Amino acid sequence: MAATPKTPIEKIIAPVSRFIHLEYTSGIVLLISVVIAILWANSSSSSYHHLWELKLTVGFADWVLSKPLHIWINDGLMAIFFFVIGLELKREFMDGELSSFRKASLPMGAALGGMIVPALIYILVNYGADSTRGWGIPMATDIAFALALLSMAGKHIPSSVKVFLSALAVADDLGAVLVIAFFYTASVNFAALGIAGIFLVVLLIGNRLGIRSSAFYLIVGICVWLGFLFSGVHATIAGVLVAFTIPASTKIDELVYAKNLKKLTHEFEQEIPSNSTLTTPAQHHTIQHVKNLSLAAETPLQKIEHALHPWVAFVIMPLFALSNSGIIIGAGFFNSIINPVSIGVILGLVIGKFLGILFFTWLMVKIGIGALPEGANWRHIYGVALLGGIGFTMSLFISGLAFKNLAFVEQAKYGILIASITSGILGSLVLRGSKSTGKV
Repeated sequence: MAATPKTPIEKIIAPVSRFIHLEYTSGIVLLISVVIAILWANSSSSSYHHLWELKLTVGFADWVLSKPLHIWINDGLMAIFFFVIGLELKREFMDGELSSFRKASLPMGAALGGMIVPALIYILVNYGADSTRGWGIPMATDIAFALALLSMAGKHIPSSVKVFLSALAVADDLGAVLVIAFFYTASVNFAALGIAGIFLVVLLIGNRLGIRSSAFYLIVGICVWLGFLFSGVHATIAGVLVAFTIPASTKIDELVYAKNLKKLTHEFEQEIPSNSTLTTPAQHHTIQHVKNLSLAAETPLQKIEHALHPWVAFVIMPLFALSNSGIIIGAGFFNSIINPVSIGVILGLVIGKFLGILFFTWLMVKIGIGALPEGANWRHIYGVALLGGIGFTMSLFISGLAFKNLAFVEQAKYGILIASITSGILGSLVLRGSKSTGKV
């Protein structure tokens, strides 16, 4: 097949496009955002904090939302992040690594261990203190950073290991969503929650009626988000719930699609070609039929997920990191981490994640419920368990929910930064020294 000739602008943006589609690119962009936030906060703390405290007002008459910029990011844009997580969860449950008990048992078990053990370690370190409420912080794994480091560890890593880490991180995200919903919701306005519930029912009915318009789910989904925002239940939960209402089936199956596509292609080829840069009316008509046929063969879930993924990876997550990672690193930085919150987070993420993921994986394999990923050995699992300690994005998010005391939030950030760097380095070193087959 002859390659489609590229326009000058396509030649210019081609390298950028290739970079964006690399597996580890989103992790690199996220890391750059973190570095910029830290440098900015340490060079001009006042301008850094002033920007994120600027109020942005949206609405009209009595219907007005006026929030600081960082709240719009944490409660608004991060709802889209959780929406995409919800889409990924639904896809994985329907036809992915969590679609059957056999497939899901190992990553789900590993994720469970990677949540329980870190939380227990944190509670032990902070037992009896006001900071105990932060036990959910070391439970999270940052999938973007973890997968980026796994991809950069070497091509010798079996693809099954990447699938295992992805499934583990998705299951971990599900756990984080449940923790936020049940443990980090202070008070509930049931009237607002009821209104959100009504709009959720509207979405479910729309799904059952066969409505496939993205605009319908967007408009009604915003109403669900607003209901949660005013209810006291964290608005990001709305993103996950709305995601589960998105249709995940095609209007036509693969065979019908292939058959009709061949027919339309034949019709297009039979048409006398135009001698200009324009297509003939008949060709244009056939192209429109191909577009409609392709839409019918595509699920709204996968279409929306594919469209939103670049925005989440390259806009929303970097913005979140930029607005939440401004840690002041002064002369007394290492003295400032000698506190129960920082120590609990560091031990929970670095040691708790490693022990929890590794032990529960070993247990599942030992009792025969699960099996190691194909081509993987225990050293790969050691590396994945260490990478699980990179809790950056979700850990930062939960720290903001867990604490009203800003001193605790800052201490948690110190712990998250140190733990994520430590886990990332150790995990990368272990994986770089691993082999595709054999025992260790």
